[in-house]
Amino acid sequence: MAAQPPISNLIQLVLHSRAAIPRACAQLTCNNHPQLFRRALQTTSVSHNTPDFAFAFDIDGVLLRSSDPLPRAHKALSYLQSHRIPFILLTNGGGKHESERVAELSKKLEVPLDTSMFVQSHTPFADLEEYKDKTVLVVGGDGDKCRKVAERYGYRTIVTPGDILTAYPDTWPFSQQFLPHHASFSRPLPRPINAHNPADSLKIDAIFVYNDPRDWGLDIQVLVDVLLSHRGILGTLSPKNNSPDLPNRGFQQDSQPPLFFSNPDLVWAAKHHLPRLGQGGFREALEGTWAALTGGPRMGVQLLKTVIGKPFRMTYEFAERRLVAHRRDLLGWREQAGLRTVYMVGDNPESDIRGANTYESPAGTEWVSVLVRTGVHQEGQDPVWRPRMEVGDVYDAVRWAVEQSKWKGGRLED
Repeated sequence: MAAQPPISNLIQLVLHSRAAIPRACAQLTCNNHPQLFRRALQTTSVSHNTPDFAFAFDIDGVLLRSSDPLPRAHKALSYLQSHRIPFILLTNGGGKHESERVAELSKKLEVPLDTSMFVQSHTPFADLEEYKDKTVLVVGGDGDKCRKVAERYGYRTIVTPGDILTAYPDTWPFSQQFLPHHASFSRPLPRPINAHNPADSLKIDAIFVYNDPRDWGLDIQVLVDVLLSHRGILGTLSPKNNSPDLPNRGFQQDSQPPLFFSNPDLVWAAKHHLPRLGQGGFREALEGTWAALTGGPRMGVQLLKTVIGKPFRMTYEFAERRLVAHRRDLLGWREQAGLRTVYMVGDNPESDIRGANTYESPAGTEWVSVLVRTGVHQEGQDPVWRPRMEVGDVYDAVRWAVEQSKWKGGRLED
């Protein structure tokens, strides 16, 4: 890999050439030089207007198609940065730490990005302090990448389904051919699974689905085992299960661990020309299995869980706090008026558009939905959740939003 130019040279490029801003600043992400990154952006203003609007962009289907940048994504983001119009990236994707993903996106999109501008599906898990000293089950993602993300969030004792399978291959007999794969990244369990001595057996205190699971059969089996257990102790069954006199017919009423999902998306825009199943598909499969085992809605039983990510309020509140903080950091002393409007630009009506349409900001900020046709949504489809505006791509979205805001700071080219 070619050596990066000295930081002083990059700053000079930023200060004296608007054309050099995206490529030069892309090397100043928060991973290496957070203060210089912000200083560089704060010196690139070409207008004395302070925008009272900002943007939140989905990534897959808006800025990228799988791992490939969409044609005018760089042009749209470069315009915003050169005019110091705040934006964040708000995605239901995940599976890597924010700093790693930001470095990849900065390089692909050729724009300077910082983790202060980035919210992915499991980012709010970093704030759940009450579970960081406990034993948690982390599900999903490629290999053990999500375990490493959880560790960087501060979680200390982490178990994966692959760890359980490697230690006890009979857990899921249909994954035997995958044992070498799981064994390549598994770790020893903190405690054994001992059905004969539950006091000495592994106990799970919380379950987090960080990213799209890869081995659905194994993951569903392990989750069912934990949710049917006594107090989250592996190898046990709760005596309260199927008790008609208890709430939820006794299921998940015996101090079983809470279950968190980070992403509700049923489908997402990958390289394949048709949408692919996402974490929401896995959740539906788990709920179907749970209903078959417990009687489900027919017997008044639900799968009790917490789902975050777009379109849910918790994620939009978290994103708005992140956007307000980034705006204050970017504009400094000029950040006088409050944030009036946020344009949510997305490709998925069920997450991006629904979330923006239903979110009520505690600060009174209006969230305006803009739907693009470069991802899940295609021209001619009639979405259940209708956007305020439908456009071709992200550049069209930015141009429309700037015009709607009646901002005089700079015109976008056709």
